[in-house]
Amino acid sequence: MRSVMMVCLALLLPACSSVFFYPQRMLVLTPQVAGLEYEDITLHAADGVRLHAWYLPAQGEMRGTVLFLHGNGGNVSTQLAAVYWLPARGYAVLMPDYRGYGLSEGEAALPGALRDVEAALAWLDARPEVAEHGMVVLGHSLGGVLAVPAVVQSSHRDHLRAAIIVSAFSTYRSIAREKLGQFWLTWPLQWPLSLTVINRYSPLYTIAELAPTPLLIIHSDADVIVPVHHSDVLYAAAREPKMYWRLPGGNHESGLAEEENRGSLVGWLDQVFHHQVSNRE
Repeated sequence: MRSVMMVCLALLLPACSSVFFYPQRMLVLTPQVAGLEYEDITLHAADGVRLHAWYLPAQGEMRGTVLFLHGNGGNVSTQLAAVYWLPARGYAVLMPDYRGYGLSEGEAALPGALRDVEAALAWLDARPEVAEHGMVVLGHSLGGVLAVPAVVQSSHRDHLRAAIIVSAFSTYRSIAREKLGQFWLTWPLQWPLSLTVINRYSPLYTIAELAPTPLLIIHSDADVIVPVHHSDVLYAAAREPKMYWRLPGGNHESGLAEEENRGSLVGWLDQVFHHQVSNRE
């Protein structure tokens, strides 16, 4: 219901994008409480906005680095469960909060969030371990939506080994139209209201430009938050090398929450990094 009503506000705010962001300022958990080593990091976006992030170093032998872009709700503290398990498997993780989220300055909106992703890529690109091993971008839900155009336009994609998008939607306008169509009061207005939503940063329009960076798309076919057909469309629009895990059952969080999927993802990451190392040698 809340998502429907927020999208309705777009009628009063032409070309609005902030209806897709539900930030929370208070941090409810830290990696320390979860028993994880971490660093508090300050990033600086190109427009001067200061951003807060957590860096979780790899435990044991380092295999690579993951830039994790979280979804539209909460902040890094509410999204820790999605990636806390990666450091124990050899992957360092950078978790930035977009502007307006957690301890980050500013107000949440596009295209500022894309600048925030670029700031995170720049910070990682300056790290010696990234220069040695490379990095991947892992975006969940809205984070996956942001990841595609951010990576395509980034000046730091040389060290990017792969992009992974989980439970993402194809365009802002199409998901807004679907949410409006679920509520009887806005059903008749789903088309005109959705046309007020900003759409030019939608991943569908740039996903083909990710190539030749390897792409992995993950989506549960029972996802009721973002229906799986969005990933069907994105996969069809992407170019090789690409892979699609269309998971049976599950929900919006299953791609990163279920142990079987986590194991498969680490195996895929190991192959990606090994392949890149072999090529450099």
